[in-house]
Amino acid sequence: MKSIDPKDFKVTDKIKLSKLPTLLKVDADDDEKEDKLEKVKEKLSDFQDIMYAHNKYGVLICLQGMDTSGKDSLIREVFKEFNPRGVVVHSFKTPNSTELEHDYLWRHYIALPEKGKFAIFNRTHYENVLVTRVHPEFILAENLPGINSVDDIKPKFWKNRIEQINNFEKHIAENGTIVMKFFLHLSKDEQKNRLLRRLEEGKHNWKFSPGDLKEREHWDEYQQYYEEAINETSKEHAPWYVIPADDKDMARYIVAKIIWEEMKKYTDIQVPELPKEIKNNFETYKKTLEKS
Repeated sequence: MKSIDPKDFKVTDKIKLSKLPTLLKVDADDDEKEDKLEKVKEKLSDFQDIMYAHNKYGVLICLQGMDTSGKDSLIREVFKEFNPRGVVVHSFKTPNSTELEHDYLWRHYIALPEKGKFAIFNRTHYENVLVTRVHPEFILAENLPGINSVDDIKPKFWKNRIEQINNFEKHIAENGTIVMKFFLHLSKDEQKNRLLRRLEEGKHNWKFSPGDLKEREHWDEYQQYYEEAINETSKEHAPWYVIPADDKDMARYIVAKIIWEEMKKYTDIQVPELPKEIKNNFETYKKTLEKS
């Protein structure tokens, strides 16, 4: 199977989502993809233990994608080998009453990873320039000065939000948070197939919501706003990667491989050295333990 190079998926220039593939054709069966994923998962798990001991960086993994794009299962499969103490998953849904008493980024700030840990945002701060653009009436719940009706939400409002998100990511990156953002690029046909499976296969019925069909009607709008958000916010300190998502196994492997390849660049992440005065007294400590 062809080696995965992060550069092939990283957004470094303006993109058109309609021109990017939703399926990466590779000469590999499902077993081979799963085997490769297992090997990368083991490397990431070992690295996370070292990062936890090093205690200077946190890692923020952002996952966005249309309904059924595979975010939940990707999290389950890619990160299940991690020590539970080293990874926290946050799923951001409609803001609750407490969250609405703060600015829209507040709930994301307080969910950022501690040093030495990974945080995974399943749906992210980008919902505030995606869902809210498709449904601008949601902004009214934020009770913002000068916004009394949808008519008050002008193009400059969205431009300012994008700038605020860029500033947010720059700030956290400069303070030790490694940021990687993944858009799971799903085709409309594949989404239809996955929604049909939810209806037809009993064990998946619980995943279905009529709201999925309502949001599907806004497919083109979502694609437009995703494209704009990705183009305006893919920065070297917080890059976007567009991942072909029609094949779930392949998408999981690509995401895991990109995370691993990017983390390897942080060569300063090492197991801390004990102070010499402690290391030089190992024999004394051993003798003390043997006598106890």
